[in-house]
Order: sequence, then structure tokens, then C-alpha cells
Amino acid sequence: MPEEQRKHPGFDAVLAYDRQSHWYTKERGPLMQFPAEWLGVPVNTLAGSAAILLLVAAADALLRWIVRRKVRRDRRAATAAASTAAERERLEWLDQALMASVPPLEVLIWVVGAAAALSPLLPIVTPPSLAPAAVILLTWSRDLGAMAALFWLLVRLSRVADAALTSLAGRTANAWDDALLPLAGKAARVLLPILALILGVQTLSIPADWQGVLGTALSLVLIGAMAFLLYLCIDATESLVLQRYRVDARDNLEARTIYTQITVLKKIAVTVVVIFTIGSMLMVFESVRQFGTSILASAGIAGIIIGFAAQRSIATLLAGFQIAITQPIRLDDVVIVENEWGRIEDITLTYVTVRIWDQRRLIVPITYFLEQPFQNWTRTSADILGTVFLYVDYSAPLDAIRAELDRILSESPHWDGRVKVLQATEAREHTLQIRALASAADASLAWDLRCEIREKLVQFLQRQHPDSLPRMRAELAARGGSPGEHRER
Repeated sequence: MPEEQRKHPGFDAVLAYDRQSHWYTKERGPLMQFPAEWLGVPVNTLAGSAAILLLVAAADALLRWIVRRKVRRDRRAATAAASTAAERERLEWLDQALMASVPPLEVLIWVVGAAAALSPLLPIVTPPSLAPAAVILLTWSRDLGAMAALFWLLVRLSRVADAALTSLAGRTANAWDDALLPLAGKAARVLLPILALILGVQTLSIPADWQGVLGTALSLVLIGAMAFLLYLCIDATESLVLQRYRVDARDNLEARTIYTQITVLKKIAVTVVVIFTIGSMLMVFESVRQFGTSILASAGIAGIIIGFAAQRSIATLLAGFQIAITQPIRLDDVVIVENEWGRIEDITLTYVTVRIWDQRRLIVPITYFLEQPFQNWTRTSADILGTVFLYVDYSAPLDAIRAELDRILSESPHWDGRVKVLQATEAREHTLQIRALASAADASLAWDLRCEIREKLVQFLQRQHPDSLPRMRAELAARGGSPGEHRER
């Protein structure tokens, strides 16, 4: 048979090809006339690409139909009378995961399908010199699109998993899962997208020059993610330990002890993680690794030099660790530092913040509390004795003042009921010093109690015994008496 003629498969017809009109015409048989090319592209190639796109559209529609049907079925099952709350919630989160996965899967289907449909057309529609580059570009586009779709899918699924685990932690009565389940959800949100990047890069046809760059970048991302997860573990451990202790309780000595230890140890652990993370990231680079090897060769001399140069810094860090163990101060301790009354607000590895009573902040080096004396009013307990000194005349009725003190304390909300004493502590030349002693649950209440006692006792003396207030008296001798007879008291 001539080249211009061919027998059409499946039909009893012989086709003749007209090179000018690009049409096949029948010579024999019932076959109708049809074109061999359209816009320079063979019809069978166009038909194959169109068929692939139709299959992609059908797969997209089928995916949507399956998900909608599954969601409707789960909703009917959740509304059934026999379903439990746990079953309804499981179906709800499963449906959310399915709906979250639909858009990325659609993108993945269309990316792969479009690449399959265009791959036979590119060598035909592009010039011969550009055909290899076009094929490479199409392959790269397909791989990058698939990797982006996979990354998007895992990001959306990780968000659903995080929300589900957080919701589950809030419904259970256990204390440990309030910290561990949210930690697992955050870990999923970090690790799953990184896993998508690692798997996607493995499928790319990367030139040799770029493989090292991408490998280094992925290593840095993975090290950073692991450091972030370690920080989350430290934070979850802190929350798990501290949730059993309340600093705002009245007797909070044990809570403040635990809070101080955990706070300082957490800062030490975070510092160690940051140092090792930076070191691990630097060791990824070959030049830095070689430099580190050369430094290790002279580690003895370098260690001595660094030790002398940073001895104060090292001493400060050791002081922070020592305070965490021995605890001369704790968080929320009431202290007198540099003649200032305040509370310990924060303890770092290098300094301590003291919140002064008038809202000022006193920043003190942490070594101060190991080298200098200071007052700690809550070292063993938070309760404290408050003192009030009054100066009265020698004629003041002490029993009446003592009874008034008992009445004031019985009506005061600041007194804790442990101690109440009124004593004459000193007899001066012109006045008598009396001291009122009363107890309170903490230093703040003791201050308010002292002010209350002082005000009300003075008011009592002014109202009931004004002659008992301090005054200067003089007795003059009769007229004509000698000057030596003048007496003053």
C-alpha cells in the first residue's frame, strides 16, 4: 500500500492522505472524511490529552462526591439516638479531616493530570531547540506542584489534629494530658510539613550544584524544628509540675519553692538548648566544621584563656544555679534590699528583679544574694509580726489602751488571731513608750494592720484620754522662791 494510503483499523476502508489539505479521504468503504491534524497537532494526540483532562475532572468530581457522601452519612450516624458523645465527636473530627484534605488533593490531581496531558503536546508545539527545556520545565512544575500540594495537605491535617488533641485535653479530668496532648498537637503541626518538604525534595530532579544547598537548608530547618520541640517539651514539663501549686494561696511557701526551682532550671535548660542548636546549625557547614576541629585541637589552652576572661560570667551562672538549689530567695519573697522593701518578681541567671512597694523595680546582680546580707521576711513562712510604737504620758491608762487594742484586733480583717500584745517597752524622760504587737498572714496584711492599729489607738486617746497624749509640763514655785525650786517634767 502506498505511503499516502492506509487501512483504518476497525473499518473496511482505505484512507488517502492529502498533504496539502491535511485531510484523509476514503477511497473505499463507508468511513466519513475527517482531519488528520488540527493547528499542526495530530488529532489523536489532542484526543488523548483531552481524554486525560476528562479523567482528571471525573476523578475530581468523584472525590468530592465520596467526601460529601461520607460526611452526610457520618452526620446521620451522629444524630442517631444510639450514638454516644465520644462517637459523635470522633465522626466530627474525621469529617473535618476529610474536608480539609479535599482542596490539596484536588490540586494534586490537577497538577499531575495537567502534566500528563501536556507532556505529549510539548514536543510538537514547541520549536525543536526549545523542546528539551520545555519538557524539563514541565517536569519541574509537576514535581513542585505535587510537593506544594502534599505540604498543604499535611499542614491542614496537622491543624485539625492539633485542634482535636487540644479539645480532647480540655474534656478529660487528668492533669497530665492538659500539657502532653497540646504538645503532641504542636509537634504534629511542626513535623508533618517538614516531612512533606523532605519527601518532596527527594522526588525532585535537582542538579548536583543545588543538592548540597537544599540539603543544608533542610538540615537547618530540621534542627530548628527539633529545638522548638525541645522547648515545647520544657514548657510542657514546667506547666505539668506547676499546675499543682498556687502562689496566690495564703500558705504558699512550698509553691514558691517549686516555682523558683522550676523557673531557674527552665531558663538553664532553654539556654543549653539554644547553645546546642546554634552549634548544631553551625556544624552543618563544612568550613565551620573544619574550624571547630582545629579549635578542639587547642581546647586546653583556649579553655584556660576563656576561663580567666569569663570568670565573672561563669560565677554569675553558677550563682544562679546555686540559688535554684539552696534558695536563699524565692519568687514572691518579701525582702529588704538596699533599705528598700519589695517582693522578688523575677529570678534570671544573671540578675534578680525586686518589685518595690511603690511599683519601682530594683535590679540586683544575682551574686548580691550570695555575697551581701539582706532581710528575707518570708524565708520559712509568710506570717509575720507587726509592731506599732506609741509615746504617751505617764498618766496614760495602759489597761484601757490594752482593751482597746483587743477590740480593734477582733474587728480587723487583717489580724490572723495568733498574737496580740501591748507592753510598755521604754520609759523616757518625758514620755512612756508602749508597743503594740500583732500578727498577720503576710507582710502586706501586716502593714495594713499596723496602720490600722496606729490610727485607731491615737483616735482612742484623743477621744477618751486626751490628757494621756505627750505634753511638756512645768511647775513654777511660789513668788519669791529661789530659782532652784523651778522644776520641769
